[in-house]
Amino acid sequence: MARLSGEDLRARLDDLARLRIAVFRTWPYLYKGTMDYERQYLPRYAEAKTGTMIVALDGDKVVGASTALGLDEEEDFVAAPFVAKDMDLRRIFYFGESVLLPEYRGQGVGVRFFEEREAAARAHGYPVAAFCAVVRPEDHPARPKDYVPLDEFWRRRGYARRPDLVSHFSWKDIGAAAETEKPMVYWMKTL
Repeated sequence: MARLSGEDLRARLDDLARLRIAVFRTWPYLYKGTMDYERQYLPRYAEAKTGTMIVALDGDKVVGASTALGLDEEEDFVAAPFVAKDMDLRRIFYFGESVLLPEYRGQGVGVRFFEEREAAARAHGYPVAAFCAVVRPEDHPARPKDYVPLDEFWRRRGYARRPDLVSHFSWKDIGAAAETEKPMVYWMKTL
């Protein structure tokens, strides 16, 4: 496990892109990603003064990654629900994606991703952490019958769901002709 920033982070962006495309392809994201899009979207983590990426390695291979940056450095549509509630963006560290190949799950890597991002938040002086997760209808036709949401895992980490804080992210679902907006509900924790 390594915590990266700046040029070290930039050097691993293609690894992060490949993981995002592979992992987010499955439920509940169903993301039809492309390297071209990822290469436009991801550099902001390397450019932000608080940009952080945690990488899980198996030898030299990146098998998981997790990102974060200060909410005051994040895009407006991500920060909008916090601004609407008059929350101070300079106090909130935003956790972006957390992606891990399936064969490495259940071994404590997800817990370490949270611990490392929380440590980065504290190091940058942010007393609150937040992240968001997609909300899909219970009766969505692509929902696996055995799907277990991560809500309980997040609660055990000390995060509380904030249904009053919602952003809308757009992406093209697998099998869709065009991008559509998806509600993303935030979870928060005081560090």
